[in-house]
Amino acid sequence: MAKHFFLTLPVLGPALALCALFQVGCQSQSTVVDALPPPNLNGPEIAAPPQPVRVAAVLPPTVVPKRPAHSSKAQWGIPASWIPDANAPYREWKWIVIHHSATPTGSAAVFDKMHRDKGWDELGYDFVIGNGSQSGDGQVEVGPRWPIQKHGAHTKTPDNRYNEHGIGICLVGNFEETDPTPAQMRSLAKLVGYLMRTYKIAPEDIIRHGQAKPTECPGKNLNILLVRRMAEQTLVDAGQLDPAAMDTASAAVPGELIKDAGH
Repeated sequence: MAKHFFLTLPVLGPALALCALFQVGCQSQSTVVDALPPPNLNGPEIAAPPQPVRVAAVLPPTVVPKRPAHSSKAQWGIPASWIPDANAPYREWKWIVIHHSATPTGSAAVFDKMHRDKGWDELGYDFVIGNGSQSGDGQVEVGPRWPIQKHGAHTKTPDNRYNEHGIGICLVGNFEETDPTPAQMRSLAKLVGYLMRTYKIAPEDIIRHGQAKPTECPGKNLNILLVRRMAEQTLVDAGQLDPAAMDTASAAVPGELIKDAGH
């Protein structure tokens, strides 16, 4: 009986060892399963697509028109009254429009009253140049619009460009019948030359009233090429313009005509 026992023990040993390994393996597998996270029954989570990065628009800097550099009155005799107020708003001037009053006499004050009687707010011109009747011969009177750089009321057109961007100069006199006085022409040349240089206005943009709208103003006896020529000559004489840069059309005006106009 004992002999049979010992014969079967080697056979039982491997079986017992296998059982022991089976039990350990089952316990280890159970432990691993218990450590897993619970199942997700809501389906897979889809990550939201990344939002695009919004870059703030870079706007170009606001361009503020540069105010013109005004010549000092000591530089070449420019009156202080010709220079606008320092705090006046900027206005881009593109033309100089020459008028005559079509009356033998007058002044800035007289024309201001005439314009107000028509229902205008004030004198429509920027400058008035007297003939010696009700103001000095060649006297340049500055209208109330100019110091504050207010639009003009002298050359009405459908788009109003010459009032918005044109400087109005009126010479007292009827130049259908008479000529401007030499003093008027000298003052006009100096004023136009100053305005040309300060506001970079080309000679061809110094015009007669009649070039902007149908009218005989400023009369047949006012030569606009002569005005341009004399204005440029004042700049040459003041060292503000190279003679070689003078406008070819106005430079063709005979010297005798210039001498007669401004003697």
